[in-house]
Amino acid sequence: MRESLKLSVAALVVVLLGALPAMAQTGRIGGVVKDDKGEPLKGASVVAENPSASPPSFTATTDDRGRFSIIGLRAGNWKLTASAPGFLPSEGNVPIRTIGQPNPPVEFTLAPGAAGAGGALAGVNTKELQADLAAADAMMNANDFDGAIAAYQAMLVKVPALTALHLQVGRAQRMKKDYDGALATYAKIPDGDPNAEKAQIEIGMTNLEKGDFPAADTALTEAAQGLGAGREVFYNLGEVKFAKGETDEAMKWYQRAIDVDPTWAKPYFKLGLGKLQKADMPGAIEMMEKVIAVEPTSAEAAQAKGLIDQLKKG
Repeated sequence: MRESLKLSVAALVVVLLGALPAMAQTGRIGGVVKDDKGEPLKGASVVAENPSASPPSFTATTDDRGRFSIIGLRAGNWKLTASAPGFLPSEGNVPIRTIGQPNPPVEFTLAPGAAGAGGALAGVNTKELQADLAAADAMMNANDFDGAIAAYQAMLVKVPALTALHLQVGRAQRMKKDYDGALATYAKIPDGDPNAEKAQIEIGMTNLEKGDFPAADTALTEAAQGLGAGREVFYNLGEVKFAKGETDEAMKWYQRAIDVDPTWAKPYFKLGLGKLQKADMPGAIEMMEKVIAVEPTSAEAAQAKGLIDQLKKG
């Protein structure tokens, strides 16, 4: 009887993992980018990043009034980074709610400077660079990944010190499922570069999507030690451990993600699946109830409700 229960639980976990992505809900975020004098910045780039989402990043370009809008963001916490040639970038974390629940506008103020470039923009036509960046971002958002890659690479030829463009190239390659190309691109960002930690996280995520779990484990374990490690690093390290069958280790990393953000449903859901695999039915139900409590409109909450019903009937 107990063996039969374990088999049915394992089958239920597989079904849940396969059904989850189709139920994602999305939301929108908008705002404005200004300079330190309060003037709107036209052509600034705003990147929204959430490595655990699919796609993991979106890019928008501001209009002549400095405004931007990004749609299609899955509910959860996203990191927004605003940048423009000749200015220091600014970033912040924003919780995204799904359609029907308005997200407050975000305002960025950029200070003059050439971040991490050591004067690399000297002699560069910044207006032309802004136009090139806007065109590349538009291609990225239109899923013209080949065009975006070519455009970002052309800018890198002009200004090699703008290493953040390697991240954009890598993301476009990742969206094409050109995982080896993406890994080679991220490797171009040297240790000590301001974007090196981001590159390490992207390397881990790319290897995870590629199915190279040992490489993903190595990269994300290293990223987890960095100052920039956030909930996505811990959660996805848990995903690697889970995929390798190391359930206890996976649950430790899911808990780390919860410690960083106790309002995020995904790690609670995966903790619940881990408890299911260990035949801890009360523990699984407890975790699924937390999923519903923290993000009641999420895809995970819908799955959790169905799972609770099945467990209570069984």
